[in-house]
This record gives sequence, C-alpha cells and structure tokens, in this order.
Amino acid sequence: MNVRKALITVLAALMLLNAWVPALAAEVVISYNSPQLWVNWGNVLASFSAATGITAPNDNKNAGQTLSALIAEKNSPVADTAYLSISYAYKSNAEDVMACYKPDGFEELPDSLKDPDGRWFTVHYGATAILCNTEVLDGLPLPTSYADLLDPMYKGMVAFYDPPSSGVGYSVCTNINLANGGSLDNWEPCFDYFTKLMENDPMFPKQDATAKLMKGEIGILVCADFTGYTCKYNEMAPVEVVLPAEGYIRIPYTMSLVKNAPHEENGKALIDYCMSDEGQRLFAEGFVRPVKEDALTDDLKEKFLPDEAYANVIDLDYEAMANVQDDFMDAWVTRIYDGSVDYDS
Repeated sequence: MNVRKALITVLAALMLLNAWVPALAAEVVISYNSPQLWVNWGNVLASFSAATGITAPNDNKNAGQTLSALIAEKNSPVADTAYLSISYAYKSNAEDVMACYKPDGFEELPDSLKDPDGRWFTVHYGATAILCNTEVLDGLPLPTSYADLLDPMYKGMVAFYDPPSSGVGYSVCTNINLANGGSLDNWEPCFDYFTKLMENDPMFPKQDATAKLMKGEIGILVCADFTGYTCKYNEMAPVEVVLPAEGYIRIPYTMSLVKNAPHEENGKALIDYCMSDEGQRLFAEGFVRPVKEDALTDDLKEKFLPDEAYANVIDLDYEAMANVQDDFMDAWVTRIYDGSVDYDS
C-alpha cells in the first residue's frame, strides 16, 4: 500500500510539473546573435526582461552562424528573433526563415533599410573603424588608415572578424575593396590587400574578439566604431577609435521575427521593445546610431569622434553587396584561407 501511495504521489507531481512546463517555457524569448557586449545587448535584454517578466538570454552567434542555424532549424525553429547585418538580412529572404512583422516606426524607415513586407528592418547602424589597444601598441603610433596596417611594426597585432561568417567582417572587406578602387563586381583590390597583409600575420577570430581586444590579446581590431566606444567608455579599456583615412562604410543592423517562432508573441514583444524609445536609447548607450535619431543624446554624441571625422563615408548598394556575398566568400576561402591560416582562433 505504501508503494502504491508513493507511486500515486510521484505521478501527481509529474502531472503538476508537466502543467507548469509550458507556462514556464512561454515566458522566454530566444534572440539569436545578441552578445552581451555587442551594442549593449546585455542591458537591452536585461531591461526588457525587467519590464515584461520574459526571460531573454544573450546568444553569442555571429550573423553567419545565425543564418546557418535558422536554415538548419527551419522545420523546428528554436529562435524567436534574429539580429543580422544588412547583407545577411537580404540573404535570409532567399531562405524563407523570417516572418513578416512590422513594428511601430516601420513605415518611417527608408526603403533601403527594410524589407517591404517586414521580414527585416534596420534598428541601428555603425561605421567600419580601426580599434587600437594603446597598451599593446606601447608607444607605437595609432594607425590612421588601412594602408598603415601593412607596416611591419604592427605584425601579429591586427585582427579582423572572420569575413566568411561575420557581417562586420564582410563589411570591412567591402570597405577595403571600395577604398582601393574596387567594386562589387571586382574584388581584386581587396584580395591584393589581404595577400600583402598576410605577411603581418593577421588574425581572423569568429567570436570574442572584443574581449580579446580589451584584454590585450589583440592589439588592433578592424571592426565597428561602436565596439571601440563601448570598450573605452563602458568597459574603461585602453582603446581608441580611428576612422580609416580611405573612407568608411555604414553598417546597418536589422532585426527579424523568425518564421514559426516557438514564442512568437514574446518575439514580437522584444522587437517592439527594441524599436521603442527606451530600446533605442539603450542601443544608443552601446554607441550605435539608432534609427530614432533623437535617442542619441548630446552627452552620448560627445563621446563619438567629431562629425567631421565621419564626413568621408563611402556609399554603396546594400542589396548588391548581399547578392555578391557568396561569391566573395568562396573566393576568400580559396585565396586567403588556403589551409595555412588558423582562422578559428
């Protein structure tokens, strides 16, 4: 009899647990590509959770890994939202992994910064930049251009996010190519540049480059301006931001609701929060330029390089940039990652 009662008790407990599991699972949102230190995602998600009661963990995938995961999980999605650089957002259209959702403010966005059906839309943007750990440089002059990085005095110090899998990595390569006379149909200037740079033993990390820059494991990271400002002002690291003398490009970053998201309403709630005045203000504290320009307050803007430093911008067609990305990636792997480079470091 005691055994029978024990079994009944256990079964009752299991039934109670099963009743709670769906409710608990519903109070979560999975947002791919939301690293804690990247554009203040840590505080954005923490503040969203505090406001809504929905748990929102950070996710350390990069853009390429995010899109690959969404494709692999297409029949049984794990993520509710995804954050991608604009070239990967365009690429996601062909994979049919995003749902159509238009948050408040969607109609005010320029056509070039959104999918017309709401599969993705820009939430903020940054600029390609050269970030320098001054302690690692130890008295060496700050490089002021991409050309400077070819100097042997910077050997072993320079890193780029992995171009085949990283949105910012691909953006930097696009910048270097256009700044050296190339076009989206001619990538030879980019490959010529990196062929020369290989003599300086550059690094191509897929993740954690920001932390390595702050710790001094990387001396110079070619990335986005907001990463450098975050290191300098939020993390108090000895990092300076330099916009390349050859010109820079803007990097729009987008959000999407994942198609057949397991927590669709929570995903919509997170997107709405990111596009709200509060969400835009929090992103601005990560030193990106929010699409709601008023969110970038004067006290934050004072920490950026002056406006004249941002005058030398190189304009480009983001859709065309996305259309040639696969060809670029194949060529990069063949011509730069020829088996002699440990690019998973």
